[in-house]
Amino acid sequence: MSLSRRSILKGAAAGAALTAAPMIMGANHGKPKVVVVGGGAGGATVARYLAKDSKGALDVTLVEPSRTYYTCFFSNLYLGGFRSLESIAHSYGKLAGDYGINVVHDWAVGVDRDKKSVALAGGASVPYDRLVLSPGIDFVDGSVPGWDISAQNHMPHAYKAGSQTELLKAQVESMREGGVFAMVAPPNPYRCPPGPYERVSMVAHVLKAKNPKAKILIFDPKKKFSKQGLFQEGWEARYPGMVDWLDAEFTGPLEEVRPDTMEVVVGGEVTKADVVNVIPAQKAGRIAELAGVTNDKGWAPVVPATMQSRMDENIHILGDASQQGDMPKSGFSANSQAKVAANAIRGALTGSKVFPAKFSNTCWSLIDTDNGVKVGAAYEATPEKIAKTSGFISQTGEDAALRKQTFEESLGWYAGITADMFG
Repeated sequence: MSLSRRSILKGAAAGAALTAAPMIMGANHGKPKVVVVGGGAGGATVARYLAKDSKGALDVTLVEPSRTYYTCFFSNLYLGGFRSLESIAHSYGKLAGDYGINVVHDWAVGVDRDKKSVALAGGASVPYDRLVLSPGIDFVDGSVPGWDISAQNHMPHAYKAGSQTELLKAQVESMREGGVFAMVAPPNPYRCPPGPYERVSMVAHVLKAKNPKAKILIFDPKKKFSKQGLFQEGWEARYPGMVDWLDAEFTGPLEEVRPDTMEVVVGGEVTKADVVNVIPAQKAGRIAELAGVTNDKGWAPVVPATMQSRMDENIHILGDASQQGDMPKSGFSANSQAKVAANAIRGALTGSKVFPAKFSNTCWSLIDTDNGVKVGAAYEATPEKIAKTSGFISQTGEDAALRKQTFEESLGWYAGITADMFG
């Protein structure tokens, strides 16, 4: 289903009318119902803000299959030995107990947009007046020839934190002396643009201490990557001779990976590795596709001022799954977008004041002990996209005190954002 520009503008006008109107009643003539699918940085945040700020005026349901959520952000620090897995694990107990959110641990397997209900794998369906989809990412089938999800225990992606992250850490720590760690990096766009390169830094940190003759090879389809100068400066200074970044222009295209023999075939050359970290191309989480709100590129276009789907004004899409413009796909971005969506939804359903949408993002990365770098920006909503208005980035050659300060800043941010998500 698609909408013309006229119908989108009509929908926006309808949303504005709702914003100005007094509280509307829910689908069953009770409190307006908001269903949130996905309990990560976008979903947990929007559920908490809707429940907290509406003070009981909204019936909020959060659908999330996992009882424990492991943040993808900071999972690289677990790989490097700077955090425990428990320290990036969070439960939904406070959202249910302190904010009255109905937390349902089940898979959302379908959306009936005409009846405005979400089907659950357990057989139930949940009605909504507004639906928020924050499902994160799924992988594009066939984007890495030879690899599919059945191979993830041989060649882990570790791009959804938890058991995959544990597996990759165990593989790195048990590499043979002088072995090879190979990463197949993803094409744009993907979750957390600096993430693969922070991961390389953390793996190098471990290998430098335990296996200093080991090599790290990055097979990258991109010609450049986020914070490239900062990472490459750090690798040369902290891990000399260990990391080789090989872009496709230099090597030729990736032809296939062979999980059974732990081989990577690039440009006709076969590389035998001890650990192969495959991060495939990505798209919006499956439920967005099932809801019919994704485009031919697999992402879900949104109206920037409200994060409403451009295909259904009753659905909002947050975070990694959305196609919104200039913001990177990050936990910070999802958290920022969630507050804009919560404000818009509450205004539409209760008549509360709606404030102009503003967005921000910062991505911190750790290169080595106390050596943190960052990139960030502020954004505004335009009719076409979320547009960057200003930005900043760490500089090469910064002194040790500033790098330590940047890392410590990231620790404070982590504590703050997880409290903002889970209460």
